[in-house]
Amino acid sequence: MSDVNPAMMRGAVDLSSLRNRPEPGSPAAQASTMPVVQHVEDADFQRILDLSRRVPVVVYLWTEAAEQRVQLAPVLEQVVASAGGRLLLAEVDIAANPQITSAFGVTADAAPLVVALVAGQPVPLFNDAAQEAQVVQVLGQLLQVAQQQGVSGAITPAAAESADGEEPAEAPIPPLHAEAYDAIEAGDYDRAVNAYEKALAENPKDADARAGLGQVKLLQRTQGVDLQAVRDAAAQHPQDVDKQFAVADMDIAGGHVDDAFERLLDLFAALPSDERTPVRERLVELFGLVGDDDSRVIRARGRLASLLF
Repeated sequence: MSDVNPAMMRGAVDLSSLRNRPEPGSPAAQASTMPVVQHVEDADFQRILDLSRRVPVVVYLWTEAAEQRVQLAPVLEQVVASAGGRLLLAEVDIAANPQITSAFGVTADAAPLVVALVAGQPVPLFNDAAQEAQVVQVLGQLLQVAQQQGVSGAITPAAAESADGEEPAEAPIPPLHAEAYDAIEAGDYDRAVNAYEKALAENPKDADARAGLGQVKLLQRTQGVDLQAVRDAAAQHPQDVDKQFAVADMDIAGGHVDDAFERLLDLFAALPSDERTPVRERLVELFGLVGDDDSRVIRARGRLASLLF
């Protein structure tokens, strides 16, 4: 897959996608509930790339003319459905979606082709009909690879279609969330923070608002920051809390979550007990940003607990 077009595969590890208002059906607009088998078109591809940072996405590229499609599609759908939300299957009609086809360097005579996306990066799987046992084995290996890359989330499976054959209606975006999205789109992070804080005041258990608030604050703190400069400053002042915070923020924004957590936990361990509170509070904020059920957060929480007690 060396000829995948980088422009199509770049994704949004740095959270810059927050500057674009989430479309209906995206993770931000529809929380974590969605069908695990989706028919994907060119317009959906960025959303699928973003999802691949949370769960591995199996991309099934097919054509009507491919005889193996009749055999392979049901097997893929069944195995992915049995994964309980740890996998997502994106089915792509090659003939109808030239941008995705070009991105993967696929021609009609190569179909059917199955590729995975893990954190926005392609992982070749197989390009021929396969028995269920082989698919189970390959996708099991995919989950292991994704775990190693820190992609270990899950989605709550939802029915792809309602009983009458129509897609289910999507829940409306709460007004304060919509206000925050508009503010982010306009680059007005202060207004977005205010909207999310109001949402949390109304409902302290609003996990989406809490995550959104953390993301916007991160965007505020990292806007215009020179990465090399903050790294140099942190290296020269290893116990300067603000300088270590700056590097941790950049690591989170760049997708280096473990590095950020290790930096702050090392700082927490090195500081006198009466100077640790700001570091603990920043760690808790970043835990909420990444997600409490993320394996990297679970590991970091465990170490923080051991340092506290």
